[in-house]
Amino acid sequence: MEGIVIKTTGSWITVRMQDNRKVDCKIKGQFKIHGKKSTNPVAVGDHVEVLETPGQEAGLINKIMERHNYIIRKSKKLSKIYHVIAANIDQAFLIVTAAFPRTHAGFMDRFLTTAEAYHIPATIIFNKTDLYDEAMQERHNELETIYTGAGYPVLSVSAFTGFQIEILRCMMAGKITLLSGHSGVGKSALINALQPDLNARTGIISDYHNKGKHTTTFAEMFELNSGGFIIDTPGIREFGLTDFRKEEVAERFPEFRAIMHQCQFSNCTHTHEPGCAVKAAFEEGKIHPSRYRNYISIFNDEEFDEIDYREQ
Repeated sequence: MEGIVIKTTGSWITVRMQDNRKVDCKIKGQFKIHGKKSTNPVAVGDHVEVLETPGQEAGLINKIMERHNYIIRKSKKLSKIYHVIAANIDQAFLIVTAAFPRTHAGFMDRFLTTAEAYHIPATIIFNKTDLYDEAMQERHNELETIYTGAGYPVLSVSAFTGFQIEILRCMMAGKITLLSGHSGVGKSALINALQPDLNARTGIISDYHNKGKHTTTFAEMFELNSGGFIIDTPGIREFGLTDFRKEEVAERFPEFRAIMHQCQFSNCTHTHEPGCAVKAAFEEGKIHPSRYRNYISIFNDEEFDEIDYREQ
């Protein structure tokens, strides 16, 4: 029988079968993603074929159906091993906040660039808006200006007060939505606000480091009463790009992609060439400095250091 992977914990994989049963499974043999080494060849969202043997409690996954998309990241810095975050995604919601732990533009750009590379529509969701002071609201406004200017949908919500949660619920209806973001930005709290009976775990913020404690240790897919599914992922503090050439990076910035055909050279890297439309737009203030500088960082494959874009 066929089913969809809704949870992976490393050694065990939970599959929601076509008859709605949930079956714990093991993997038969080894699977590879286009020849790449992966920490988890079977990911949440995968459609799989499961063999069930009478008398055996566990099923056996013996085939992964072709994915229409997936999103992966380096398992750790400088690693040649990759981790599949999820597969067969309709849209990705990047959960960020201008409160704490504050989300940095460099992290956002790396995630958004990766989503673009896998043709996954991304929306930026600002959470914890109920906690804003004047400085936080100012930073929020700056970030919102940057990313709406780049062409990304942006929505402000509060899991605590319920502000605009109904809009978020409507956006997710009938779709498979990936939630991602730093630990502590409130992914689990948002899931609880969207559908309280899911009882997703919520975490505690360290007052000293302003870093979220990891409350989700593995990816998991939940079915929504309003239709569709939500994929909760472990909090990510860094996002190493992989699986596409640096020459393709500019194509993953929507505001670059819209004008790069105007460059003097067809193979322009938008770093030093004369007649570069992207550089001209940056110098004219049409492309925000943080977006251009993060592009240069990604293009040069620098290890991302979480620095506020206003300090760059």
